[in-house]
Amino acid sequence: MYNSSTSTSAANSRLYVYEVEGLGQNGKASDSAPVRHSGTVLITVPYGRMNQESQRILKLGGKIVSIRPANAAASKDQSNGGVANAAASDQTAPGKSTKKSMTQAKAKDKKKVPVNIYRPKEPYLGACLSNDELVAENGIGTVKHLKFDLSEGDLHYLEGQSIGIIPDGEDENGKPHKIRLYSIASTQHGDDVDDKSVSLCVRQLEYKDPESGEAVKGVCSTFLCNLDVGQKVKITGPVGKEMLLADDPNANIVMMGTGTGIAPFRAYLWRMFKDKEREANPDYSFNGKAWLIFGIPKTENILYKEELEEMQSKYPDNFELTYAISREQKNSEGGRMYIQHRVAENAERLWKMVQQDNTYVYICGLKGMEDGIDEAMAAESAKAGVDWNEYRRTLKKAHRWNVETY
Repeated sequence: MYNSSTSTSAANSRLYVYEVEGLGQNGKASDSAPVRHSGTVLITVPYGRMNQESQRILKLGGKIVSIRPANAAASKDQSNGGVANAAASDQTAPGKSTKKSMTQAKAKDKKKVPVNIYRPKEPYLGACLSNDELVAENGIGTVKHLKFDLSEGDLHYLEGQSIGIIPDGEDENGKPHKIRLYSIASTQHGDDVDDKSVSLCVRQLEYKDPESGEAVKGVCSTFLCNLDVGQKVKITGPVGKEMLLADDPNANIVMMGTGTGIAPFRAYLWRMFKDKEREANPDYSFNGKAWLIFGIPKTENILYKEELEEMQSKYPDNFELTYAISREQKNSEGGRMYIQHRVAENAERLWKMVQQDNTYVYICGLKGMEDGIDEAMAAESAKAGVDWNEYRRTLKKAHRWNVETY
């Protein structure tokens, strides 16, 4: 874990490479001359002078495209016009070196992603195999883990995709209910690692009608939460390419989620750390750093708590688990602890991580949560003179900043 008490002398010994547009070849850094690379200028800057150098670049009309850690290998590569990244602590597993070049980090090949194998007019009928409550006693609301049988069809999917559910019955106009999409909570092999099932994490939606004040329950979520084992359900899909898990087994995977937004992250983590999954995927042996920042109202609402904490205990160097429990924990201002406060607390570390080419960020949960995350990251990047909105756009273009909120 990043330690904020690191001495100043140690900090000043760290070097970072700025990729800058808009400066001529004579734009000189404090410690080394810039090197021309792909239409930009690369400037090596010590940690202690990052703010001053950022301000100097901006005053000269330059634009900071990216900032990367540098090491001895990077300095050697710069003499040949290239850049190599340092292997930071957040991407290193015990006894393994994960130093990477820019070309080694890779996202999922989206051309090979299965999409719409089953459509609304001809859905797949899958039997409910199990329907289990995830919220502990005295928790808030109802959240179910549901598993469906896929053995009678050709529905297959990847981690990070969604499926559609068409609930039984008709709406108030006598028409079939509309399809609802749910993030898949299982790996591509299913919970039983036999390629014959798909799982969902579903919260029963309940709210008060603004006019009558009466309690209203969501049509599809109520239908799913009340399913009997053996009951068949109309399923469509899969769909979605935004949240696909990167293929790189040495990557930093940062996950920020609230409530049932944990669904795709469960799929990622099971693929990374469950014994049977690791046996089923010899070509994907995760050795990187996975970090889940999970927002929930109460301890009883921590979904998949025992399994998450078991994985953290078994792989302490590869999996970090951070909770934001709003009704039990306090933020620095004495208010409720939400996910954006955890991001703000760890903003310096997260900012360093996203500057590494093999860091992928995934955000899933209630719409609006991304605003607080962006605010915290913007405050930190500004210290280096970097506009967060612009930098986030470069991350999204590289498929390294992925958001799915609802």
